[in-house]
Amino acid sequence: MNDALPFTLAAVALLGSPGPAIAALLAIGRAQGFRASLPFFLALQVGLAMAAGLSAAGLVSVFAAVPAIERALMLVALAYLVWLAWKVGSAPVGRPEVSTAGSLGQGFMLGIANPKAYLAFASLIASFAILPRGSLGDGLAKWAILVAVMITVDIAWLAAGAALGGLKLSPRAERAMNLVMAGAILAAAALAFL
Repeated sequence: MNDALPFTLAAVALLGSPGPAIAALLAIGRAQGFRASLPFFLALQVGLAMAAGLSAAGLVSVFAAVPAIERALMLVALAYLVWLAWKVGSAPVGRPEVSTAGSLGQGFMLGIANPKAYLAFASLIASFAILPRGSLGDGLAKWAILVAVMITVDIAWLAAGAALGGLKLSPRAERAMNLVMAGAILAAAALAFL
């Protein structure tokens, strides 16, 4: 049975819902604007594509078999998200550019170690059959759809963050927005790591 359309719709719902990567994209897009945030976005997509590939290949079970690797990746992602929340929450107000943009390495690590993404990928891959279940073609088709969906939804979230950055706010409102964004990053991180 070909579940390509239901798989794609479910992927949009799961991958488009807020989580650590989306919170980071919103914050960085708001702080740096769309164009300056593209290197972080691209590195994040490479990390997520690799995570989707690991999930499609069934290699996520290797991480579960070696809990130290899984914990280390999760701690790296958590440390980055806490740092990003602090940078966003404490960013000076009234300045057009704030140095919260993540590096290529930070974007990649957030993508490859994103626990929400692994849960979504594993759930989607196990729940649908696009081609005969378990075949190489099925895994490749699912991976390609996941990558296309995450690029699409993540670019939309980055654009939304950049649009928020273009708003002319009073210093008090800007500080409140910074704190709300920082809180959203921490909340997304906490939910992902529960």
